[in-house]
Amino acid sequence: MVNGISDDDVVGVLTAQIEAHLGVGLRQVKAALAAAPPAAAPAARTLVRWHRLLVDSQRTLDRAEDALLAELERQPGELDDPTMELAQRVNAAVTVRDGRATVVRWLLDPNAPGKRGPAAERLARLRPRSEPAVPTSAPHQPVASPAALAAQVRRSAR
Repeated sequence: MVNGISDDDVVGVLTAQIEAHLGVGLRQVKAALAAAPPAAAPAARTLVRWHRLLVDSQRTLDRAEDALLAELERQPGELDDPTMELAQRVNAAVTVRDGRATVVRWLLDPNAPGKRGPAAERLARLRPRSEPAVPTSAPHQPVASPAALAAQVRRSAR
């Protein structure tokens, strides 16, 4: 169980939370991001990337569970080493899936630890600069925030 979400529906619940957070369906967000410049809406891109990783890990977990169940049905007696290895693969897959789900929940929470306060400010100062210390051109205007991207997707869907 991940933060009160049953194991059976981790991906579904987090997908609904992402859609509520962005105010638009995940398919529409993916389509808008595919059409937008690569630098557009980095927060939304990160969220979609981690969602994809979560879905991939859930598929891996499902396959590992199916393999373990098939082996347990085939071998109802004492468990042998190959069956125990399958059980360990299931445990590892659960750990990966839960870790990715935790990252998605962290990305969705604006008040999550590390996003505000002195620690976040120190981290921002430590990040390497991607531009020269002295401006050599006009200031860069951000392309779109997740909210602006969602509004753009809603307008284009009408």
